[in-house]
Amino acid sequence: MNSEQIKNSLNISPAIRVGVLGFGGLGQAAAKVVAGKQEMILVAAADQKGYVYATEGLNTEKSIATYQSQGSVGYLEPIGTLTNQSIQDLIEIAEVDGYFLALPNLPNDFIPTVAKEFIKSGWRGVLVDAIKRTTAVEQLLAMKEELQAAGITYMTGCGATPGLLTAAAALAAQSYAEIHQVEITFGVGIANWEAYRATVREDIGHMPGYTVETARAMTDAQVEALLDKTNGVLTLTNMEHADDVMLEVAGIVGRDRVTVGGVVDTRNPKKPLSTNVKVTGRTFEGKISTHTFTLGDETSMAANVCGPAFGYLKAGRQLHQRGIYGIFTAAEIMPQFVR
Repeated sequence: MNSEQIKNSLNISPAIRVGVLGFGGLGQAAAKVVAGKQEMILVAAADQKGYVYATEGLNTEKSIATYQSQGSVGYLEPIGTLTNQSIQDLIEIAEVDGYFLALPNLPNDFIPTVAKEFIKSGWRGVLVDAIKRTTAVEQLLAMKEELQAAGITYMTGCGATPGLLTAAAALAAQSYAEIHQVEITFGVGIANWEAYRATVREDIGHMPGYTVETARAMTDAQVEALLDKTNGVLTLTNMEHADDVMLEVAGIVGRDRVTVGGVVDTRNPKKPLSTNVKVTGRTFEGKISTHTFTLGDETSMAANVCGPAFGYLKAGRQLHQRGIYGIFTAAEIMPQFVR
C-alpha cells in the first residue's frame, strides 16, 4: 500500500496547494503561517517583478531572504522567474487549489481587476482576500455571476477587520432580536512601517484630508514626514471599512449602524489599544445589552489577518469541491481551522 492509498483509506485529503500573491510584509507572514501547517502547502508566490513555483513546496526562508535581498522572489534560483506580468504568468503554469491575495488595496479597483484576470484565464479554484474598503468589496460582489460561471469560489473580506471581527459580530448578533450598533476598534503595533508599506498607505488614505489616490501617490519620504508629525501614530475614525456592507449583505444590521476605527503605532510593536468588537442589541425579552469580543494583545496584525484568511480558504475549498461557486463574505461562512 503506497502513501496515497493509505491516505485514501484513512480518508485523509491531500494537502491543499496554496499560492500567495503579493510578497510584502503580509505575504511573507502568510508564507510563515502556511509553513507551520500540515493541511496546506505553499507552492507558489508572486510579487511585482516575478514569481516562484515548486510543486513539492517552496522553501519559505529562502523565498523571503531572496525577496528581501533582491526585491523579488523571481531571483530565487532555479525555480524563480522574472516577469512584468507575474500574476498572469503564474496562473497559466501553476497547479494551485487556492490563492491568498495579499495585495495592496490601492488603487481601489486593483483586487477586483486581479479577480477578472483569474476569470479570463479559465482558472478554477478558491480566491481569498483581506480587502478593507466597502467600495472595493461592492465591486467584487457585483462580479458574483461572473465568478459563478468561471467556477471560482471567492471569499472576500477575510482578514482581521473585515474578517475575524466581522464573523465575531455575526455570531454575537444571535443573542439579539434587533441589533442597534456594531463598533469595531483596532489597535495595531508595528516596529517599522516599511515592513507594511501598502497597509500603512491604505490607513493614511482613511485620514481626514487624504484619499486613496493621494495616499498611493505619496513617496516614502512624504510618508515618513507625516509619521514624524504624528510621532508614528495614526488615529483613524469612521473608516470606510467593508465590515458594514458585509454585515448588511448577511442580513444582520444596516451599514449605517456599523463603525470602524482604530490606532496604528508604526514605531512600536506593542498594540496602542486592544482590538475588539462590541455588538449592542435588544434581546427578545426587551433587555439592551452589549457583547464584547477582544483579541489578545500578544497576537500581531499578521496573525489576525493570515490565520483567518487561510481558515476561509479551507472553507472555500470545501464549498468548491461541492460545486458551490460565486462570492461569499466572512460574515456568511464559518472559517475552518487549518491544522
